[in-house]
Amino acid sequence: MKSRVIKIVSSLAIGLGIAAAPASSYAATPKTMKVHYIDVGQGDSIYIKAPNGEDIVIDGGNKGKGNAVVSYLKKQKVDDIEVLISTHPDADHIGGLDEMINAFKVENVYAPKVSNNTQAYKDFLNAVKKKKLKVKTAQAGIKLPVKDVNAQIVGPTKTYANSDLNDWSAVVHMAYKKNTFLFTGDAETKAEADMIKAKKTLRADVLKVGHHGAKTSTSKNFLDVVKPKYAVISVGKNSYGHPTSQVVNLLKNSKASILRTDQIGTIIITGDGSSYSVKKSR
Repeated sequence: MKSRVIKIVSSLAIGLGIAAAPASSYAATPKTMKVHYIDVGQGDSIYIKAPNGEDIVIDGGNKGKGNAVVSYLKKQKVDDIEVLISTHPDADHIGGLDEMINAFKVENVYAPKVSNNTQAYKDFLNAVKKKKLKVKTAQAGIKLPVKDVNAQIVGPTKTYANSDLNDWSAVVHMAYKKNTFLFTGDAETKAEADMIKAKKTLRADVLKVGHHGAKTSTSKNFLDVVKPKYAVISVGKNSYGHPTSQVVNLLKNSKASILRTDQIGTIIITGDGSSYSVKKSR
């Protein structure tokens, strides 16, 4: 009787087209690294979903943009943030970070060892204190806790004057297999030259263009080292002339595909370890 039951079950499985192979034989969903360059107007805010699920935030846009970024992160099913980085204390980068710290459980906070007397910077520090977190120093040589990704801070390589806030920018390089990304904050040509001199890992297929395309960043020497295939400019309506024609022309001459948040909205670049796909919100 027992053997007859087994035969009947096997026949039903074949008749219904059910595969007899064990579950382990099914192809696993390919892992990807997904980078969201969030449209926050004139400012920077980047969200990264790492291949093993870690959530990383670099900058939070201007004061008043925090709620919009928090809402965006929640739509991406973010429930905690493993790594949060303030590249430097300018308001258009640090302004919304306090709202993110208040809204999510945050495990690691990084920022360069330079301060500012703005309310945005004070609010950031108060949020960190309220959550009983410690700010880890963002400087060249720091490895970030991201599995299967070589994520490291490559700048600043030295100390700068307190008046040179942009050159203090935490510059982050991430490599997932053959996918490479460089996030530059507002680092200017002085900091770029120092990173090149220090022989930091800068080569990247995807470059977040420094300082919203200002002429004080993104030198030809820097582009010659980075050799980007994609150049993302996070920018909004502004009175500074960002991005400048000088930088746009340099990027064109380098054969990089230019992607601007003021023209196409939030930009999502997904890497599967070897190739990239680009999604635009408008």
